[in-house]
Amino acid sequence: MMNQETFKNTVFVLKDKLYRFANRFLEHQEDAYDLVQEVMMKLWEQRGQLTQLKSVEAFAMQMVRNMAYNKIDKLGRHAKYLNQLPADIQHEKYPSMTKELIMKMIDGLPEKQRLVMYLRDIEEYEIVDIAEMAGLEENAVRVNLSRARNSVRVNLTKVFEYEKRRIG
Repeated sequence: MMNQETFKNTVFVLKDKLYRFANRFLEHQEDAYDLVQEVMMKLWEQRGQLTQLKSVEAFAMQMVRNMAYNKIDKLGRHAKYLNQLPADIQHEKYPSMTKELIMKMIDGLPEKQRLVMYLRDIEEYEIVDIAEMAGLEENAVRVNLSRARNSVRVNLTKVFEYEKRRIG
């Protein structure tokens, strides 16, 4: 059984990281803060089982992700995602493109690809950690990441080419 001291040193220390993670999904900082409080409460209630986990951090991150998805409508997630796009697919390169369009592309990705792209390109987690959090093999993480990036890039390029032809 995990006591208060152990809980403090293994779970509570993740608070800031979980808050940053929640804050990526949720528009308002207070919401992210509340969500992390909620996760901490749930983890405390489940402290008996935590010792059996390979990674408490990965488990906590998954909880944050799931609860954030439950809490928000799609629009909230989109708005947050947009400001976090990797530089090579930011809309500055595509001036005629609307935010909605880019969001549709990212949101159109399968869940695994969207999650992997987020964790790698935005949170900058290592592949090995993403594998743990997403419950995937490392190779599956690489494949999903590659597909996600390509998919977004190809779609952006198509639209950009179309716009160029239309303007030209």
